[in-house]
Amino acid sequence: MTEPDVPGERPAEPPAASQLLSQALDHLRPFEPVPADPSSAQRGAETAHTTHATEADNVYAESHNGTTDSKCNTEDALPPLPIVIERIHARVQAFLSETHPADSLLASVQRQTRISLGVVAEAVSKYNMSGLSLSYNGGKDCLVLLILFLAGLHPYSSHVQQSEDSNTTSSADDSIESGMIPSIYALPPDPFPAVEEFVLSSAKAYHLSITKYTTEPPHTTLKSSFEDYLARHPNVRGIFVGTRRTDPHGAKLTHFDRTDGGWPDFMRIHPVIDWHYAEIWAFIRHLGLRYCSLYDMGYTSLGGTSDTLPNPRLRREDAKQGSESDGDYLPAYKLMQDLEERLGRN
Repeated sequence: MTEPDVPGERPAEPPAASQLLSQALDHLRPFEPVPADPSSAQRGAETAHTTHATEADNVYAESHNGTTDSKCNTEDALPPLPIVIERIHARVQAFLSETHPADSLLASVQRQTRISLGVVAEAVSKYNMSGLSLSYNGGKDCLVLLILFLAGLHPYSSHVQQSEDSNTTSSADDSIESGMIPSIYALPPDPFPAVEEFVLSSAKAYHLSITKYTTEPPHTTLKSSFEDYLARHPNVRGIFVGTRRTDPHGAKLTHFDRTDGGWPDFMRIHPVIDWHYAEIWAFIRHLGLRYCSLYDMGYTSLGGTSDTLPNPRLRREDAKQGSESDGDYLPAYKLMQDLEERLGRN
């Protein structure tokens, strides 16, 4: 899933294939279909995370001996990208059809979701699927961006083909139509192993063809990484980015912003720019998405090991003074204020 020999790339020891497959399947569990059942309409919001089997799912099941058992320890257990798109779209639409009080957090998330899906649709209309890519680092904002992006591809999923081998490395002419999502992953020189493991497993689940760069200024920077990436993917004209308004340099951004002078020329697309911190977590938890384990340890903004600590606002009152164990902090979703999100970053 990762291109070899990329300048600035730092080799990492990948998890065992069976472990990676199991983790990837966990990502897809919130989107597993269930057989159509007349009583399903009465199940309410408690089971809104399941979707009815679609025609595409039925074809997929028949081609795999009539079963889509997610516990099957084979590569065939992972559905191809068109099926993943279909299921994610169904789940997001089920969420949008739920009824919540107008002034509630989930109603706000529904409004944000509709806006974001509109941004995705506009981007596909402007640049076509062959001209789009994704900046992905495994963080909470990028995770929401990825799910919304895939849900938004549903009207065009008939143009997406299953790659002959989803584990092959990407090439310069990769595009979404090939059955993989071309993606750039720019990581710090000291990444958390948990983040790298999450990126690997989610990339496998959601069919991301990732080109990985390690930024080590001044030798390799974010700018030089994108320059190299675009040289390898000359068709890419727009890149989806998970930046939000409260992030550094995010205050004046819009849904579509061309890169600044001196940067390689492409359109930065920001579907979640106006999402609030609490809305991001409400979406993740309401849909039951798997997220990086560091968030359960009090981390609220993920960088490298040298500049990232658990958020002090989440430290438990009963934590022993001088103790820094994983249980000393509340999970990230307990934080409510946008401006406190980066208190754990140096």
